[in-house]
Amino acid sequence: MNDSFTPSTCLAATPATRSRRGRFSLAALRDLIAERRKQAYFRSELKRMATDNPHLIDDIGLTRKEVEAEIAKLPFWQR
Repeated sequence: MNDSFTPSTCLAATPATRSRRGRFSLAALRDLIAERRKQAYFRSELKRMATDNPHLIDDIGLTRKEVEAEIAKLPFWQR
């Protein structure tokens, strides 16, 4: 017998951030914006650290190449 009220595997696999009306919920959008801001702050601080105190890069366990790749992800007006 087919019970249409039981959650199917495709519905159970969707992320919890989806809402019934829209594609994503407002809370998920806020979380996404907050995460992007954290990443931008980390990259700007990494750039500052690389220019002011390059010896500290080794202390946090990153190579110069990894730092340059992460700094390259900044928008062009912040590089």
